[in-house]
Amino acid sequence: MTEAIDSRPSEARSRDGKVIGLIGAAHFVSHYYILLLPPLFPFVKADYGVTYTQLGFAITAFNISSAALQTPAGFLVDRIGARAVLLVGLSLGAVAVAVAALVPSFWVLVAMFALAGVANTVYHPADYAILSQVISAKRMGSAFSIHTFLGVLGGAAAPASLLFLQNIAGWRGAFLGAAVLALAVAALLAVHSPETFEPVRPVTRKPSGGHAKKSSVDGWRLLLSGPILLNLIFFIAMSLANGGVQNYSVVALGALHATPPSLANAGLSAYLLFSALGVLAGGFVVNRTTRTDIVAGLGLLAAGAGALIVGFVPLNSYLLVLVMAATGFSGGVIMPSRDMIVRAVTPEGAFGRVFGFVTTGFNIAGIVAPLMFGWLMDSGNPQAIFVISAACGVIAIFTVAAGHLRPFRAVSRIERR
Repeated sequence: MTEAIDSRPSEARSRDGKVIGLIGAAHFVSHYYILLLPPLFPFVKADYGVTYTQLGFAITAFNISSAALQTPAGFLVDRIGARAVLLVGLSLGAVAVAVAALVPSFWVLVAMFALAGVANTVYHPADYAILSQVISAKRMGSAFSIHTFLGVLGGAAAPASLLFLQNIAGWRGAFLGAAVLALAVAALLAVHSPETFEPVRPVTRKPSGGHAKKSSVDGWRLLLSGPILLNLIFFIAMSLANGGVQNYSVVALGALHATPPSLANAGLSAYLLFSALGVLAGGFVVNRTTRTDIVAGLGLLAAGAGALIVGFVPLNSYLLVLVMAATGFSGGVIMPSRDMIVRAVTPEGAFGRVFGFVTTGFNIAGIVAPLMFGWLMDSGNPQAIFVISAACGVIAIFTVAAGHLRPFRAVSRIERR
């Protein structure tokens, strides 16, 4: 893919920084909203007199609507432009959360989380479309790295800030604070001219009208091609591998090695912190190599080995924190390479639909993981959580290797039709 050459490097650098910051802020909101409800579970539960299972309906509704509509959102991004879709998503998410706060009905809350899931569908296709088309090639790895890092930061900031707001204004006030956050980021995007987010060179779009149906068919043929399906499997496998360690390591370590909750949580905190640092390091690495497949493969191998060590070896406090930190760092390093691998097999003008499709893997894993890992804990097999996490890493390695052997053939055939 050729890149436009900007005759004014300082202007290009300034534009890149502005776009990365704005799109990163939107990604921060996305991850903040994903963790909006769990920190407030006890307060919402007490207010409505519901069970934790019933509260889980809201999160399930969020993930189902996201999984079902993220790929169509990607098509919409490619058709009408990423900035407009991103603005609608931020605003819709804010409205959904505000309504959930203001209307005293539990089932309205569930319905609004389903609507928030619809809003969530815009972030990955719109963000990656803008970054892929606007950012200079030499800063692309850093752009993906910072984008992912700010998303991780949004998730990390959610629990403490929401509990702070809850202590001041109750859980409804915390929801309204989250709505203001999304609207503030939408306002930042809106005050910048649309040209800020336009591709560095024109993107050829399919004509509408009589050709709309053919464009849709061609788009789905692209998504069902070998390289794109491999990337979907890659995202599912990576999400399952990470989800097992991130969400169940504390209870699994307690069941396996009688690890005190305080120590297990310290290990998890190290895992999350070093995962974020690994994302930044991964951006530095991919800017200096074209072999993103090797970076991803080595990172996955190291993360899988770390999961097995934690699951099978009783570690003292220092070693547990150290191994968890190394496992998180290895998983974080992968993420910019993951995004560059997807970009490498995506034809020009199809970034929205492709990233929308492959990142549906996050939602698929989000639906499957709680059922699978929860069943393993309930059936007395906590060690299997770490084994499956490592196995999913191996599956992801195979998808990377297969994609490197035949990276462009299927996509090339689609482009020639």
